This record gives sequence, structure tokens and C-alpha cells, in this order.
Amino acid sequence: MVHPNAQIHPTVQVGPYAVIGEYVTVGEGTVIGAHAILDGYTRIGQGNRIYPGAAIGLEPQDLKYQGAASLVEIGDRNTIREYVTVNRATAAGEKTIIGNDNLLMAYVHVAHNCILENNIIIANNVAIAGHVEIESRAVIGGMLGIHQFVHIGKMAMLGGMSRIDRDVPPFMLVEGNPSKVRSLNLVGLKRSGLTPAEMGLLKQAFRLLYRSDLKTSEAIAQLATIGDHEHLQHLQQFLEKALDPSRRGLIPGKRS
Repeated sequence: MVHPNAQIHPTVQVGPYAVIGEYVTVGEGTVIGAHAILDGYTRIGQGNRIYPGAAIGLEPQDLKYQGAASLVEIGDRNTIREYVTVNRATAAGEKTIIGNDNLLMAYVHVAHNCILENNIIIANNVAIAGHVEIESRAVIGGMLGIHQFVHIGKMAMLGGMSRIDRDVPPFMLVEGNPSKVRSLNLVGLKRSGLTPAEMGLLKQAFRLLYRSDLKTSEAIAQLATIGDHEHLQHLQQFLEKALDPSRRGLIPGKRS
């Protein structure tokens, strides 16, 4: 059931019993599986694969929602598996955003106002609350929950069945309930093509942050002494932002 005002590229394949609403736009080469529902002001790019039963662009599960014309924007070449739910944002003009080349496995929930960047892998049964931001190349293990307003850094790895209630720094491996920073995400960093020199800088940063006797704020201030590299700069900026009193704080990692 495709609304006549929906903007569907001629190359799009739509499976049986799918429902596409009036304000939906779907780009070239996207495949929409059986029984999928696309509704609201939803814009989907090119080359996406949306599997059966997915529900994208429906109203947010937020008691503050008053029927505003909010949006979902999804980029290109994403794989959205069975029964994934992506809710639109809460207030008028706000967006829930998914970038490019992401894999969302079955039963993932992406709540209102979330921002997912690029090349992210999210395993089955992950529940992402509202206003969560996940940076590029993060890997999210299965059957875990992410608290609202949490920020996940790029190339971070979250172990399955963890409780993520505070910000996760870039490049780190976090696991447990309560969760802790266990180590660098060494496997993920190698797969991302980091050079040995870049790995060495991040190892120094990890030791300074989590294995020294410095307070977290003191260690962050000293990151610039390790070297002038974009990954170190990004890590420092992320950590400084996470320590702002308006944020939820950082996942801990110091050894007791």
C-alpha cells in the first residue's frame, strides 16, 4: 500500500504488504521487504536494504510528543534487518538521523532524536534510547541497552549484554554491568587501518587515562603532550565534553 504522494524512485523494489506513507521519499536502488512500514516525514537514500517487518518513521515513544512534523533521515547503503524500529524525532523540524553503510541487525530499536554516523555495526536486540549519538565505526554488541543522551565515540566496541549509562570514549572497549573501559579496541583499530605509530599513540593515551595515578581531568589535560594527531585531538575533545556538568559523565575505567 503505497500512498500516491510518496516519492519512490522507479528502481525501488517494494515487497508484498509493505505500507509507505504520504510523506516518504525513497532513493534509487533501495529494496523494501514484505510487511515493512515507512511512515511520517521519512527520507531514505540510495541502495538501502530494508528487511521484512521493519518500522521506520513512526511516532516517537515520548510522552512529550504532541504530533509535530518531525523527521527521519537515512543515508545510503544501510542494511536494516527484520523488525528494526526507527522512531522520528519529538519536536517540529527535529530529526532522527542514520548515516551511510550501517548494519542494524534484527530487533534493534533507534529512538527519537538519535544520530548514528557511518559504518556502525549494531547487533541484535539493542535498545537505543532517545538523543543518543553514535560516532562512525563503532561496534555495538547484542542485547544491551544505551541510556538516553549517551554519546558513543568512534571505533569504540561495546560488549554484549552491557549496561551503557554514560559516555563511551572513542577507541575503547567497554563491557560489563556496571560497564567499565577494559582496554583499547585493538581488533577494531587494526581493522580500521590504523598504522603502528597511530596505535602506539593511542596506547600511550590509554595508559595515561586509565593506568596512571592522575585524576581524569588531569590526564585529559596532558593528552596533548603525547603528540599532535587527529585521533588524540578527537579523544581529548570528546572527554572534555563528557565532563561537562550537563552530560551524564564518563564510563569509568580506573583499576581499583
